[in-house]
Amino acid sequence: MLMKVNLRILRVKLWTEGYSFSKRNLASWSSVAYAFNTKPSRVKSLKSQFLGESTGIFGYRELQEPYGFYLLKENAIRKADSLIQEIKSPHRKRKMVRVFDELSDTLCKVADLAEFVRVAHPQERFSYAAKETSISISSFVEELNTNRELYDKLKAVVKNGDICPTDPIDDYIAHLFLFDFEQSGIHLDQETRERIVAFNDYILHVGSHFMNKTLSPRTVLKSQLPESIRHCFSGDGETVVVSDLFSDSKNELIREAAYKIFLYPDKQQEDLLHELLVARQKLANLCGFSTYADRAVRGSMAAMPEFVHEFLRLLSEKIKPKADEDYSAMLKYKQELNKNATSVMPWDVAFMISKLKQREFAVDSSDYSPYFSLGVCMDGLNFIFKSLYNVTLQVENVAEGELWHDDVRKVSVMEGDEILGYIYCDFFERPQKPNQDCHFTIQGGRLCDDGTYQKPIVVLLLNLPNPTWSQPSLLTTGMVDNLFHEMGHAMHSMLARTSYQHVTGTRCSTDLAEVPSVLMEYFASDPRVVSKFARHFKTGEAIPYHLVSKLQSCKKKFSACETQLQVFYAAYDQACHSNNFLNCSSTDLLAQIQNLYYGLPHVPNTAWQLRFGHLVGYGAKYYSYLMSRSVASWIWHEYFENDPFNQTVGKKYRSELLAYGGSKPPRELVENFLGTKMTPECLSGALLKDLNLEPVK
Repeated sequence: MLMKVNLRILRVKLWTEGYSFSKRNLASWSSVAYAFNTKPSRVKSLKSQFLGESTGIFGYRELQEPYGFYLLKENAIRKADSLIQEIKSPHRKRKMVRVFDELSDTLCKVADLAEFVRVAHPQERFSYAAKETSISISSFVEELNTNRELYDKLKAVVKNGDICPTDPIDDYIAHLFLFDFEQSGIHLDQETRERIVAFNDYILHVGSHFMNKTLSPRTVLKSQLPESIRHCFSGDGETVVVSDLFSDSKNELIREAAYKIFLYPDKQQEDLLHELLVARQKLANLCGFSTYADRAVRGSMAAMPEFVHEFLRLLSEKIKPKADEDYSAMLKYKQELNKNATSVMPWDVAFMISKLKQREFAVDSSDYSPYFSLGVCMDGLNFIFKSLYNVTLQVENVAEGELWHDDVRKVSVMEGDEILGYIYCDFFERPQKPNQDCHFTIQGGRLCDDGTYQKPIVVLLLNLPNPTWSQPSLLTTGMVDNLFHEMGHAMHSMLARTSYQHVTGTRCSTDLAEVPSVLMEYFASDPRVVSKFARHFKTGEAIPYHLVSKLQSCKKKFSACETQLQVFYAAYDQACHSNNFLNCSSTDLLAQIQNLYYGLPHVPNTAWQLRFGHLVGYGAKYYSYLMSRSVASWIWHEYFENDPFNQTVGKKYRSELLAYGGSKPPRELVENFLGTKMTPECLSGALLKDLNLEPVK
């Protein structure tokens, strides 16, 4: 009822504040579209008129001021100490795995919340307090990870069975907790454990230094550049600064110069990368693994590095002819610009793809954006979720102090009258906000002892254009893809109904966690789906079909060479973490892998890998992007391609895959849903289907 009153006021405000919408268009908007298409500060103030209470961030009363983090931390540690005593007690009356999960939940709720606030809160005093809390909780968790008595109690239950009856999921989660312990080497002797802790600290330290330099600009003397392009780079006096690859420049000489300067080998970065890889290898050996890659993929869909290698090999082999066609088309275009051109170089690819797409499809981002206001995109997501899962999105009123910025929207996911969980949408760009699109779990879902279900709470962090009083936030097609992708993560968190928060939603292996989000990108590209929601922000007219059709075709154009590039990245990541780096420099290894997996040769005196921060963040898991895309493609073509709004299929996908989170082995979960064995051949074949190639037999 309050929402109806709010909307009525909002209509008046919109008509008087300058929006050029017709009454017909306004009347067709849902409450979700209204909320996301209006200036955030106005909506916030309207809501606040109806609320008489105040609270702190995410509803924690303690967090009305930064010092509240201290209270949260102390309360969490006090409760954790009580749970530790329960684990040790011979008179324990609950399942061991349930006590461990409550211990994990108690600490994660504070640690995850603090880590998000540290990253995203606009006020430094909150960010600093959150950082201190995050460090304190991390130190406490590290103590628990090295607590031999806790480990022995859990191991005894895993080995001999619990004093309380358990089911297969209980046993599997207990094994996961035990595996987490043993990843830190707790089962080893004291000296080895200390070395493992030291290596972990050292890896974090070296990785941080490496990451800090991946984006640092390169300064060179002007005299090192051809005179005709010196003015194209910023600089002062006798030097110029090259801060990126200038890949969109129409001047080939500028692209080439930027590529060779920005990617020129850096001895310090080379040493840091080598130290990082050596430390990871030694850590893996101490923990009983032959390579760091073996350690990283254990427990994933791939399970073993050999599975990853075969998947990448098959994919590389089958996409090569199609990728070569892409490079031939680029060379033909390049020769139109320069008749003496004989080859396509790495600095040409992004520019050529952009220009050839513009030529063939004759559309620009500005043609699409008016039809993709944030509000109608959220409406589209709402329609999809209603069709597939019978759940809806509803914008919630918030208490004073609940949000960290006026831009943020709180959305509940509803199934009938039941709230399944909450999504806080921090969508708009602002100064000092992290320039990344990501999903944060603030509170995981879990079954409580009293039979109630702890509601999942997540944040989606995007960087979309700010709406104004004359225009809503208008999205590019790439932004639409990112929005759908991140909402895929959010719905994985919302629809999982696991007994344990340790494995809820996206808390599963990386290669499985990306499947629901990548699958949503297929919906964002399908003309039948896009036509349901995309309409002009001024007139309300539906997007013309020819634009929707071109959008789908445009996204597929050059997908072979783009996929080949991802295969190369993944193969290099695997090689770095499979002992290959011991016999040569990282740049020599790069040249070897590039010449094997990529259609364009390595450029001498360039070291692209020293700018590749994902070597730190993914660490032998970069393949996950391709493998999750393969599984998503498989699911799309098997279940959703014929009818993307089929509720029977949606319910099956929800109940047999999303609902489990990570509470079953990931490969078993996917194979049970697809009804067949998951092999490198099947995975590569599923991805090749998107490239209009025959799948592997």
